[in-house]
Amino acid sequence: MKKISEKLVFSGNWLSVIETIHINKQGQPVIWETVQRKNIRNIVVIIAHLIPSKRYVLIKQFRPAINKTVLGFPAGLNPDNDIESQALRELREETGYYGKIREISPELALSPAMTNETVRICHATIDEADPRNLNPQQDLEPEEQIEVVLVNSNNVREFLIDQQALGIEIGVGLWYLFAINTNTTLT
Repeated sequence: MKKISEKLVFSGNWLSVIETIHINKQGQPVIWETVQRKNIRNIVVIIAHLIPSKRYVLIKQFRPAINKTVLGFPAGLNPDNDIESQALRELREETGYYGKIREISPELALSPAMTNETVRICHATIDEADPRNLNPQQDLEPEEQIEVVLVNSNNVREFLIDQQALGIEIGVGLWYLFAINTNTTLT
């Protein structure tokens, strides 16, 4: 496909809707609408676990777009493209924990059919013996409503299923990582 035009349909405080027109292989126009963040399109997601207990650090956060609480990973916008620092800052703000980044993914498309956002997934470990982690205190922004949830690594899938039964929405990343049964035989 070849893009031939783009126009702004809507611009709000944080998001814009853009309409693009592409020409497909048959020479026909294809109209597409996308949502784009204003100013920042990069996100960091932190998959963190506590050492030595091997518990994962998850969050429950109210999300206005679906008017529900969602269970997911700590995450946030990355305005300065300093991935490690931003991931550690988001981890501290949303959970109160101080961690260490062990690995950072390449830049990944978050939802390429709808948005231009990209994500970097950061694997972090949190030393439970570190004095700063003995009584973690969140530092939330006024619009954030976040509850920290610690889940034993041996029963994350069951925990997700139980939470969904209680009406909590499950973030797609959690299901990808913990709940897909990859032992199923393919036919």
